[in-house]
Amino acid sequence: MSSCGNPAAEEQALMPRRLKFGNSKDCIRCKLNPGNIVIRHAVYCKECFTPIVDMKFRKVLEPSVNARAGTSKRPKLKASGNLCLGFSGGLGSSILLDIVHNTYFSGRPPLDDSGKPRGGTNHPRNASVWPSCIVCYVEACGAFAGMQDRTEDIRSVVERYPSLEFVPLRIEDAFDGSWWTKVSGSKSTPQVWLELSKEGLLTDGLHVASQVTDLTPVEAMRSYLSSLPTQTAISSALQNLARVLILHTAHSRGSSHLLFGTSLTSLSISLLSSISQGGGYAIREELQEEWAPVAASGSKPSNVLRVIRPLRDVTAKECAVYAWWNNISVIGRDKQRRAIIGIVALTKNFVVGLEKDYPSTVSTIARTCEKLEPKDAPSGQCRLCKRPMQSAIQEWKGRISIRSYSDDKLAADLAHIPSPCRGNLDTSTPSQVPPLLALTDFLCYSCHTTLTSRSSRGVKQSAPGVSSATPLPIWVADRGLHEDGLMGDGARRKIPEEEMLDTVAEFLTDNQGCEE
Repeated sequence: MSSCGNPAAEEQALMPRRLKFGNSKDCIRCKLNPGNIVIRHAVYCKECFTPIVDMKFRKVLEPSVNARAGTSKRPKLKASGNLCLGFSGGLGSSILLDIVHNTYFSGRPPLDDSGKPRGGTNHPRNASVWPSCIVCYVEACGAFAGMQDRTEDIRSVVERYPSLEFVPLRIEDAFDGSWWTKVSGSKSTPQVWLELSKEGLLTDGLHVASQVTDLTPVEAMRSYLSSLPTQTAISSALQNLARVLILHTAHSRGSSHLLFGTSLTSLSISLLSSISQGGGYAIREELQEEWAPVAASGSKPSNVLRVIRPLRDVTAKECAVYAWWNNISVIGRDKQRRAIIGIVALTKNFVVGLEKDYPSTVSTIARTCEKLEPKDAPSGQCRLCKRPMQSAIQEWKGRISIRSYSDDKLAADLAHIPSPCRGNLDTSTPSQVPPLLALTDFLCYSCHTTLTSRSSRGVKQSAPGVSSATPLPIWVADRGLHEDGLMGDGARRKIPEEEMLDTVAEFLTDNQGCEE
């Protein structure tokens, strides 16, 4: 108890601590049964709790089911394609799997006296919202040595729901040309390598791997992860790889909706960590997005995939109680060893710790971020994470970042930097002429930061005579790079100045000033 006066002189000066629930311990919904759980200072009984979670789920999902919004207040739900669920084995995705099956796929149409569906099999009331549903799981055991393959455990969970189809994926499929051919239909996409050490990610650092020296998908993925500068970048890269794998798989299967089991708590953590890593421009896509692969002409195809998180109004506490009371089996997710100290883990510890004393923390974060929107229209789709991309990233980053220590005033700060880290700083005078073409122009700010952020341990130096190039995911070298001129029939090369002069020599009237 805390005091707002002198307890010795005033007995009424003691201020009691605020209760976690209201004046009544009965259920706030039915007013009859005693409460079993407290959610944001409101008490609910066991019988009323499950319908409330189901109502929150349908309130988020069903307004986005129909392709076009009708004039009816209660329109009939009918999706334009199939349904895809992103499953990780965690708490939220396990609840999502159970609710979707029980709500849309386990129910049988009403039967008449003869045992046949009323009105006939083709009656509109007997039609399903989605014709079929697939469950995609991305196995990440190939990312690090020693991780256990849990594909069969996940398969056993999904097989408990006979109406759902299990589609296993692996994180190394992002570097597998055969998988990309299957989901995209493109048969000539090469494996592209990039030298991350080149400032600005210039296109002369792009290379096409030869067929003789190609690495296996697992080796290419581990090479990509090991070249990233920070532990946070590794965690962010794994999340982006798994997300894009599921996006392309769902789109190739004719799905119109993709659902993730992200709870309100996980969503708030994801929003804050995304903003801290430079993903503020695509913050609305963290909540809900409409996605489609960019076609060869640059226009979106007609079949748009809607990415929805139906549990975004349900906290992690509610998810845990829902799983316990409904006997939902939760396998759990393996913690990635190298992502324990990343920004995501630090953000999670901060939000979860703050929520214990302030239950409205996560809802406040989500509602605040829901009001944000970018000022300008996106200039395209990021080649790496497939999200909207901000225009003129290089110019904007040049205005807000210090890229060199050549200035006399900044050079004086070198005295405060430890000697081992001083050699990794760029003290040269930056060029005033920006590169004509760089991969930076085709990446969002978050992905550019992931590839080029500076680590406190310094920049990784490759051995003499060994290339510092790292493989990129297979979808980076899709049609777009060829159309934009980053890649030709072979690797793009930098044309020497002498060759350029010879090419335009016949068009020049005076060649005296062109010689070096």
